[in-house]
Amino acid sequence: MAPLLLLSLLLLLSSASLQAQQNITLGSSLTPEGPSSFWLSLSGDFAFGFRPIEGNASSYLLVVWFNKISDKTIAWYAKTSDPDPALVQVSSGSRLLLNSNGALSLQDPTGTEVWNPQVVGAVYAALLDSGNFVLVAADGSTKWESFKNPTDTILLTQVLTPGMKLRSRIIPTDYSNGRFLLDLQSIGVFLYTVAVPSSNQYDYYWSMAGNTTKLVFNATGMVYITLDNGTQISMTSGVTGSVADYYHRATLDPDGVFRQYLYPKKVSNLSSQAWSVVDFKPPNICETRLTNVGSGICGFNSYCMFNGTNNQSICMCPEQYSFIDEERKYKGCKPDFQPQSCDLDEAAVRMQFKLIPMSHVDWPLADYEQYTPITKDQCQQLCLTDCFCAVAVFHDQDNTCWKKKMPLSNGNIGDNVERTLFIKVRKSNSTQPELVDSNKWKKDRKYWILGSSMFLGSSVLVNVLLISVILFGTYCTITIKEVPSLQSSNNIGLPLKAFAYAELEKATRGFREVLGTGASGIVYKGQLPDDLSTYIAVKKIDKLEHETEKEFTVEVQTIGRTHHKNLVRLLGFCNEGKERLLVYEFMTNGSLNQFLFGDVRLEWNLRAQLALGVARGLLYLHEECSTQIIHCDIKPQNILLDGNFTAKISDFGLAKLLRTNQTQTITGIRGTRGYVAPEWFKSTGITAKVDVYSFGVILLELVCCRQNVELEAADDQKILTDWANDCYRCGRVDFLVEGDDEAILNLTKVERLVAVALWCLQEDPTMRPTMLKVTQMLDEAAAVPNPPDPSSFVSSLP
Repeated sequence: MAPLLLLSLLLLLSSASLQAQQNITLGSSLTPEGPSSFWLSLSGDFAFGFRPIEGNASSYLLVVWFNKISDKTIAWYAKTSDPDPALVQVSSGSRLLLNSNGALSLQDPTGTEVWNPQVVGAVYAALLDSGNFVLVAADGSTKWESFKNPTDTILLTQVLTPGMKLRSRIIPTDYSNGRFLLDLQSIGVFLYTVAVPSSNQYDYYWSMAGNTTKLVFNATGMVYITLDNGTQISMTSGVTGSVADYYHRATLDPDGVFRQYLYPKKVSNLSSQAWSVVDFKPPNICETRLTNVGSGICGFNSYCMFNGTNNQSICMCPEQYSFIDEERKYKGCKPDFQPQSCDLDEAAVRMQFKLIPMSHVDWPLADYEQYTPITKDQCQQLCLTDCFCAVAVFHDQDNTCWKKKMPLSNGNIGDNVERTLFIKVRKSNSTQPELVDSNKWKKDRKYWILGSSMFLGSSVLVNVLLISVILFGTYCTITIKEVPSLQSSNNIGLPLKAFAYAELEKATRGFREVLGTGASGIVYKGQLPDDLSTYIAVKKIDKLEHETEKEFTVEVQTIGRTHHKNLVRLLGFCNEGKERLLVYEFMTNGSLNQFLFGDVRLEWNLRAQLALGVARGLLYLHEECSTQIIHCDIKPQNILLDGNFTAKISDFGLAKLLRTNQTQTITGIRGTRGYVAPEWFKSTGITAKVDVYSFGVILLELVCCRQNVELEAADDQKILTDWANDCYRCGRVDFLVEGDDEAILNLTKVERLVAVALWCLQEDPTMRPTMLKVTQMLDEAAAVPNPPDPSSFVSSLP
């Protein structure tokens, strides 16, 4: 009786064990769509199966993900085998099958195999609670496992041995091979930059040396390497959260930083759940070892800025440069102007180009000429007149000058940079063709004269035709200006793309992701089906009331004829039936208000740079456009930030255009509470000075990182403009930046910006400076007189 009882107990335990493993039997399969698209681990913490690619719902990856996390963070994804592993993507209709031979096979809709782990003879598969997907042999041994074939992430209990690597993604939403590699070697762990699209490794930028046998992410959350003598050297500082309370992962992120993360398993508010960084290597990637080949940490012509507040690195472009691709910044920066031609004589060069200083910025390589001893002025002039020279670097201590040419690599910004850098740009943001070199013109003028004579004398008919075309063109131009509504791109007379409504509906996936809302419409995120998969922002105007149609017409006419680094670019529009939509370039970092009034405070130097960018954008609207433009609603929500944190003014729907000979206009009250100038409430004409007033408010908000109106603040601090005026009069502007160490170290600059803001906030519009004067004062090209005490700020707060 006892043996039978024991046998029954063993059978029961065996059955329970098999059930607990959640074994996946031979013949099981998954498809990208439908109920059988994934297999779960016993706890449900992890899932293995198909996930759609962001922005391309018809393509799928085979992945392991954290199943109980809202964003379904991916921990592993299928890649082809060595020597050059590539991402595996499939479409709808594909199938993953664990066949009767014990082989796991991923097949496309035609039945062609696109991936397999290259093992056979498994008797079952399982996704363990550790997140490890395994194929198991009859004897219980593991024939293949995802832990031994890592991608960019390691999980608890995962061990890497020499020869195993982690490869970052190219960008957070694209799982293709990225620009960074963690390589575990017998002599240590190394981080490399990589030439994409390939596996060619450049120089390593960080390392931890030693006779290494393995890299371990142990069950308690420690990441360390083990040496051949048994010594353990920690890579990260470890965690304080228990395995029971937190999910753990360590990832080589797309920016080249190896980070260890925690995620709370249980919180009262689901929306507050997020991955938090425990530790990371290298500590400051912007100051890592130089790579002699390749662009370095950031792309060519860009530079790396480390934000100590959130321990993130940001790649930035110099002034009058922009990213080739805002989403894929590793492609580098391009000039927003026509580069200098070697055909220009020295006089033309001095007329068209200038060198602007960049503090604490350096591109250490790309030198092609060095002078010493030399003065700073001589250094600048040598670069200015040299068509090959893009950057001049001067070292004050030994009076040495370096000239550099494109492309620039290993760029960084930091307080440890002691040299002064000057970058060559055009004197204006115009991209018009360069003036013809005067010497070249003199040399070739006989050919121009001869050609002109032959043309003019060839036929009277040609002259008649030319005059007809000119007259007809003038008539069309006048007619276009008088058209009250827009029918097509031809009616606008602007180089904008006319989109079909169906195109934009598809690009936005049915207007799914909202970026923001405004008085005249809702803005959605979209992606064009072009070669670059360009991201766009689509403003959909839902109501077809008279004022809304008027705003649509004004916005298209206004933005379509403007082009400036600090203005959001309009790419196109849709005017189909009752549908009115505007298509803008997508701004990666959203609006300024989320950085000013959130938990993360932007660095002081960046805030000062943003203020100058907004000022330059307004200067262009007020004084450099063919038709003066008053924005009328300048506020942080209408200032967007691209991937380089360049400020760009948006939303011209409320702009009031002025004719060339008109300096003021009467219009209805426009704008937003807290930013509206006093003259809006008086029976006086509205001028560009209303934008100057609004800019003054924003300038103070940038200085203080708080909103103009905060009713919960102390009585004397509820209105920022009043409080800033009081602090300035008392000589205590440090009160405005209390707790901001960077600003405290730059109190002279803080005082300058506050003084400029108080000039902008003068109640009498005639007392306010023009945006040209404001820009000069911010750029320290003009002195800032002591501003008079404004009589009232409260009148601007209806």
